[in-house]
Amino acid sequence: SLTSATVNGPVISANFPDPAILVTSGGTYAFATNSGNINIQVATSPDGGVTWELQSGVDALPNVGSWATANSTWAPDVIDRGDGTFVMYYAAWSTSQSTHCVAAATSISPVGPYTPESQPIACQTPGGGAIDPAGFQDTNGTRYIVYKVDGSSLGGGGPCGNANGEYSTPIMLQEMEADGVTPTGEPVQILDRGQYDGPLIEAPALILHNGTYVVFFSSNCYNTDLYDISYATAPSISGPYTKASSPLLVTGDDGLTAPGGATPRLDGGFMVFHATVNTNPLTRYMYTAMMTWNGIMGLS
Repeated sequence: SLTSATVNGPVISANFPDPAILVTSGGTYAFATNSGNINIQVATSPDGGVTWELQSGVDALPNVGSWATANSTWAPDVIDRGDGTFVMYYAAWSTSQSTHCVAAATSISPVGPYTPESQPIACQTPGGGAIDPAGFQDTNGTRYIVYKVDGSSLGGGGPCGNANGEYSTPIMLQEMEADGVTPTGEPVQILDRGQYDGPLIEAPALILHNGTYVVFFSSNCYNTDLYDISYATAPSISGPYTKASSPLLVTGDDGLTAPGGATPRLDGGFMVFHATVNTNPLTRYMYTAMMTWNGIMGLS
């Protein structure tokens, strides 16, 4: 089990929410939600994630796709497909659906520019849209994404919607073809909120650690102090997933406020995440953490 997270940071002292991490033989990269007029922000680390430099003015996704509108591009994730191509997953606002949809884009460079696919992967329009995609490759080579059905966008009151608990906010698992951009089969629900999660769960990220599938997620409203980083574990990729007895990081830990949006390194030894440093305007800096599993820090 995951026993603790040793926090460092902030490592990017600029608005860099919902960060993702990509480790390649050529460098370490982070990607984040839109800020200013940049659709997908990029940062680089020369030392494996210790120190970071925001690539000011660089947009990894200058074209969000013909189906989407700019400046509402959330929670990217990038995978190395292993054939010289990198695949970015992201959520953007669909003009036809009037919800967010999750989509893919490809590049031969980690920092982009990424070229979007012609159509999104999933929209889940009746459920409120689809957001927070993240990629995963199982040991047998099969590729997947996980994402959130954004039921909290449908209303229900409160600081981020769904305060009355009317809507579902499930985490879905979607198998992908080998290209990483084409869905195959129907999505499967692997997690939903429980009594301690408030109105929603979101920001899923899936890894395999010592034979156990681990999905990281955040609970409660991103714009309140109840936002957190939690996780659940399963013996198989489709579940059943059992939530940990307590969150990994909450407000007050290491002086953090509303930690969330975490993405672990593939081996589970390290993660990036954001925490709130200002509420008006909402500003979230990036932090990192070394993770301890069964008392052993940073090891897979």
